[in-house]
Amino acid sequence: MKNSFKDMKLDEMLVKRDELRKKYFDLRFQMVVGHVENPLERRNLRRQIARIETRIAEAQRSGAAKKA
Repeated sequence: MKNSFKDMKLDEMLVKRDELRKKYFDLRFQMVVGHVENPLERRNLRRQIARIETRIAEAQRSGAAKKA
């Protein structure tokens, strides 16, 4: 279930990253309380956040390289 972030613009990726982080925070809270339907969702969210962070860093580097 890899999400493709290649087609997204930088602004969209930043919004998506914030969404994923909020979802991850809520899931962590639910795990503490004990109301989690799918415990593997935590791992999937972490990986999606890492993927989008990588794409954001690449976009920022390429944007800085174009300006210089």
